[in-house]
Amino acid sequence: MTLPSTIDVRRAKDRYVTDAGRLDSKHSFSFSHHYDQANTHHGLLLVNNDEIVSAGTGILHSEKNDAWRLGHAEHDEPVHFIQMWVVPDDRGIVPGYEQLDIEPARLVSGLVSVASGMERHANDTAIRIKNRYAALYAARLEPGQSVQRPDAPFVHLFVPRGIVELEGTGVIVAGDAVRFSAIGGQRVSAV
Repeated sequence: MTLPSTIDVRRAKDRYVTDAGRLDSKHSFSFSHHYDQANTHHGLLLVNNDEIVSAGTGILHSEKNDAWRLGHAEHDEPVHFIQMWVVPDDRGIVPGYEQLDIEPARLVSGLVSVASGMERHANDTAIRIKNRYAALYAARLEPGQSVQRPDAPFVHLFVPRGIVELEGTGVIVAGDAVRFSAIGGQRVSAV
């Protein structure tokens, strides 16, 4: 069976939203009480959440705001992060958690593997994940810079901030996502 070639743009305004007071989360796929049988994953990607955690003390959560480490006396700066989950190769593995700091200079020079289970990234500084077919990349492009997105059966492009021009598709803004299936690597240019 051949996978049909598709480019599916999902706009930020159409994402599921959970507002729990301390957590503002926008979901790309079915999550928690936002269940849609036709939107449970894309390839190996199960979760792509755009999260903002309210600043403060006394909140116990694995994602925390470290604004105080940057010299902020008040805990009033929200932390913004992207959470992604990839299905593992094997069942019954022990869950884990890792964090990775990437030099800003690497991010502006193109795509950087952030998390990967692929053998070709074994010597990178990427976080090792338990799926040999999956890799998560990031880039921080300056206006005018571009990258070619990886060519794979399933690719999910998410724009956490800024605006990009996607070759052959048009403008993609902050919070938008694009799902590619069985289609070549288009250029993504920062606007």
